[in-house]
Amino acid sequence: MAIKITDECINCGACEPECPNTAIYEASYEWKYSDGTSLLGDIKLPNGKLSNADKEQEPVSDEFYFIATDKCTECVGFHEEPQCAAVCPVDCCVPDEDNVETEDFLKGKQKFMHPEN
Repeated sequence: MAIKITDECINCGACEPECPNTAIYEASYEWKYSDGTSLLGDIKLPNGKLSNADKEQEPVSDEFYFIATDKCTECVGFHEEPQCAAVCPVDCCVPDEDNVETEDFLKGKQKFMHPEN
């Protein structure tokens, strides 16, 4: 499953540079699928959703850091554990029960965004 940041976030920013998928953004920040990935132009995400990798997406939160669920792989393909959770000083990076994904799906998502790895 993807990781989410709860409203207990203190906006310290420790998690953001740790994300190998560039899936973590500051509150109110418009984000793109192309940020920190190999994605360009029109894309079909592993979940079947169509989008444009270069189009700015609406922020998930305007109050605290957030994770773009479609980009989160729980660090599968990069690390043994989610790095955001490992560095969070208030333990607000937790599994998102609304976005359960298998390890194989997470591996596929990682390869989709980073085919060179």
